[in-house]
Amino acid sequence: MTFGLARDVMRPTDSPRADRVTYVELFFDLVFVFALTQLSSYLAEQQNPAGLLEGVIMVCALWWAWVSTTWVTNWLDPVALPVRGVVIGLAFVALVMSVAIAEAFGERAWAFALAYVVLQIGRTAFIVWATRRHDRQVSHDFTLVLVWTAVAAGLWIAGALLPLWWQLPLWAAALAVELLGTILGFPVPGRGRVLIGAWDLSGPHIAERTALFVLIALGEGLLVTGFAFVAKESSAESIIAMAAAFAAAAAIWWIYFDHGERLGSEAIEAADEPGRLARTAYTWIHLAIIGGIVALSVGDKEALAHPRAAGFAPTVAVLLGPLLFLIGCVLFRRVLEQRWARAQLAGIAALLVVGAVALASGGIGALWLTVAASVVLAGVAAGETLDRVRRGRRSGG
Repeated sequence: MTFGLARDVMRPTDSPRADRVTYVELFFDLVFVFALTQLSSYLAEQQNPAGLLEGVIMVCALWWAWVSTTWVTNWLDPVALPVRGVVIGLAFVALVMSVAIAEAFGERAWAFALAYVVLQIGRTAFIVWATRRHDRQVSHDFTLVLVWTAVAAGLWIAGALLPLWWQLPLWAAALAVELLGTILGFPVPGRGRVLIGAWDLSGPHIAERTALFVLIALGEGLLVTGFAFVAKESSAESIIAMAAAFAAAAAIWWIYFDHGERLGSEAIEAADEPGRLARTAYTWIHLAIIGGIVALSVGDKEALAHPRAAGFAPTVAVLLGPLLFLIGCVLFRRVLEQRWARAQLAGIAALLVVGAVALASGGIGALWLTVAASVVLAGVAAGETLDRVRRGRRSGG
């Protein structure tokens, strides 16, 4: 029997479905609302160096699981029943992974690792099988990806079975294997390597999928802030904190969606090596953008729970998110437009100054740091819009 799915489930290139984000993909994304909420709560309770490292691993793992699925559905047609069934199955596995986040470095390490491994290997093996008869090059490329994913899987499982002092380095090594594979092209002796630059991708699909995930992350932040506000008695401090959190979220939406989001689709469609550009802009740089939005929700929760807390930990908790987001955005724009966004660079400098003043004085509480961060983000949004209007570019929001 010939190996491979008999039915061709590749995305059609000559119909409106070529670039369309389907409803089943959005259903898959819904699971990550819960995942990011769990992650934010975990980070808020683990404000120490070990907790920060664990948080970085969790953010990277969640992002890698999501973005890898997005790349696969860029090739395969989610409207086709076999693909739709697999995406729904992956959503359930992602739900199991999300449930285990709070105890991922404790009693549920095995559940998190097993779910992550099943999601990564299952999805990659499926595209190898589904494309074998219809696009041998795609099947070959993902066979190489599967080899690297299997190596990383062994490290994930080993880390889950060993004590914490082994778990952290082994899980970090597992992520490093997967991320390094994208840089090197997943080389396998005797089988060659993946030429990512030659991949023919749908720029509008990747840009829209990622933009929707940014919205999910922002929605998760508002959800966390809203629950934290409801759990407290109303006061002037809590009202100011909630208003500042909303202002920051609105400014982040404006910075990302005013016209930067549209640039990605246009740039990928015009690029000589669309795969390489998409990998840089959406796989790598967006990790900082999403990580920043998640960290922002942690800072908002800190401002609500401990508005007068001052010192190193509260300062990092509040300012790290906006700083990461702006760094990601300025790199995103640099890659797409080959220029530095001055408003975003000014925002990064302003946040660093606020942080330095807060640490030097030791007396600026989390509440006023949140207010300062929201003012900086609003200023960046205004500066971005003025620059766009001056250069004659239309809005994308």
